[in-house]
Amino acid sequence: MSREPTHLYLTTTGRVTGRPRRIEIWFTRHEGRYYLIAEHGRRSQWVQNLLADPAVRFRVGTRSGRGRARVVDRRAEPALAGAIRRRSEAKYGWGDGLVVEIEPAAPAASRRPRRRRAGG
Repeated sequence: MSREPTHLYLTTTGRVTGRPRRIEIWFTRHEGRYYLIAEHGRRSQWVQNLLADPAVRFRVGTRSGRGRARVVDRRAEPALAGAIRRRSEAKYGWGDGLVVEIEPAAPAASRRPRRRRAGG
C-alpha cells in the first residue's frame, strides 16, 4: 500500500526582500489541487507572501512544481472549506485555520524533435 507524504514544501517570494522563503507544512489533496491550513490565518508570514505574489513553487515527495496560491473564502466556498478541514482532521487530527489552495501549473507541452526529411 502506498503512503502519501505528510509534508509539502512550499516556496513563496518574500514580499519585502524578494528572496525565496520555504516552509514545511501539512497538506491534503482534493481534485488535483493541494490545500494547506494556516493556523495563524492571514498573520502567517507565508500567507502574507502569497497574497503579495501568488506564484509559488512546491515539492511533495518526489514531485516538484510551480503553481498559483489563493486563500479559500469560507463564506463564498463553504463546501470546499469544510471538505478540506475534514480531510485535514482525518489525516492529521487537526483542521483549524485559514484554508489555502495551491493549483499546480499545467505541465509544459513536451517538445518532440522535428523529423528530418529524406534527401534533405
